[in-house]
Amino acid sequence: MDLFDLTGRTAVVTGGSRGIGLMIARGLLQAGATVVLSSRKADACEQARADLLAGGWAQDRVLTVPADLSTEAECRRLASVVGEHTDGVHVLVNNAGATWGAPLEDFPASGWDKVLDLNLKSPFFLTRSFLPLLEADATADDPARVINIGSIDGLRVPGVPNYSYSASKAALHHLTRVLAAELGPRHVTVNAVAPGPFETKMMAATLEEHGDAIAATSPLGRIGRPDDMAGVAVFLSSRAASYVTGAVIPVDGGISTTC
Repeated sequence: MDLFDLTGRTAVVTGGSRGIGLMIARGLLQAGATVVLSSRKADACEQARADLLAGGWAQDRVLTVPADLSTEAECRRLASVVGEHTDGVHVLVNNAGATWGAPLEDFPASGWDKVLDLNLKSPFFLTRSFLPLLEADATADDPARVINIGSIDGLRVPGVPNYSYSASKAALHHLTRVLAAELGPRHVTVNAVAPGPFETKMMAATLEEHGDAIAATSPLGRIGRPDDMAGVAVFLSSRAASYVTGAVIPVDGGISTTC
């Protein structure tokens, strides 16, 4: 269906070398987009590119730009490098993130600084840096898209002591609404996805120990799958979501809304 066709569009996915970022990148690629992956490590970027191209896609459909997006300077550099390869970006997925867990009594200042820099400040600086490219081809009928990856830990009180992580994701959800109001008149939609439990490196240890119990808390009785995340990203990137902005969409099997 051309309603979900992304042929001819360029999407940038940060934190795209693994986990949720790679799930999204693969979905956008399958829907027809050219995908630019960014991650802190160059070798991880290249491995992800090789994994995606193994699906038989043309070499120029997947590009990589390593960047440490915890700094504003690197956010600006990423936008600049992408701008050397394309005149416009249709989709920006702000997925790069970090977490930190420690008891209340021991939680360090560094656990706030690292997480807020990457989870909250980086999406703001990236969106601002990419605005010229996002606006380049955007129209009222076909706006550019910013997709922020939040978390259900930003919608509910988590069961683990990840104070800075859950606070950063709640703040990112609200930043999504603020930017949606400001950028809508500039033909850019801004939405957030709040994933629940998925099989990622960040969740690996937790799922290994408590996976069955976590799955049982969902009305759907399972952990998220790659297609679940790819599907919502393709929807938000496509013509089907041209009239959706300022939304925070849980993709968690109903955990945050029914449990």
